[in-house]
Amino acid sequence: MTEHTDKELLALFRDEQSRNYGFNLLMRQHQQRLYGFVRRMVTDPDDAKDVLQNTFIKAWHGLETFREDSQLYSWLYRIAHNESINHLNKKRRMPFVNNDTVTEQLCGTLDKSEHFSGDAIQQKLQRAVMRLPNKQRAVFIMKYFEAKKYTEISAITGTTVGALKATYHIAVKKIEEWVVADQTKTPD
Repeated sequence: MTEHTDKELLALFRDEQSRNYGFNLLMRQHQQRLYGFVRRMVTDPDDAKDVLQNTFIKAWHGLETFREDSQLYSWLYRIAHNESINHLNKKRRMPFVNNDTVTEQLCGTLDKSEHFSGDAIQQKLQRAVMRLPNKQRAVFIMKYFEAKKYTEISAITGTTVGALKATYHIAVKKIEEWVVADQTKTPD
C-alpha cells in the first residue's frame, strides 16, 4: 500500500467529492499500528475493535477542524489512547467489578492473541503490564513495546517529558517487583 502524506490525506478528506475516499485511505494507512496499541491496552480483541472503531468515529468528526499542530498519526494515536483509557475506566465503574476483576479479565485474554506470544518470562511480563494503572500501562507500552520517544509520547498524552520519564521508571520498577515475586512463588 502506498503511504500518503498528511497533506494528501487531509486534502482528500476536506474535498467533499473525495471525503470518503480520503478517510478510507487514512484508516487503511493507520489502523494496523493503532490496533496494536489498543490491543495491548484493552487485550480483548472484540473490545480492541470497538475502541478502534470509536477512535475513527471521533477522528471523522474532528478531522474537519484538525489544526495540523502535530502529525496526523500522533493525533489519531492520542484519540486511540484516550478511547482505550475511557474503555478501561468504564469497565472499572461497572457494578460488582473492582480493579482486580478487571485485571484478571485483561490477563485472561492474553493467550488469545498474536500480540501476546512468547516464552514463560514474556508471559509474566505481559501479565505484569496488565496490572499497571492505565496511564503507566500506556506509557510503558509506548516506550517499551513501540520504542516511541518521550517527545512523541508527550504529544500523544499531553504530559511533560519529565513526568513521562518518572511514570515509565515507576512502571518498570513495579513490573520488576511483580516478575521477581512471581518467580519466587513456590508451586502448591
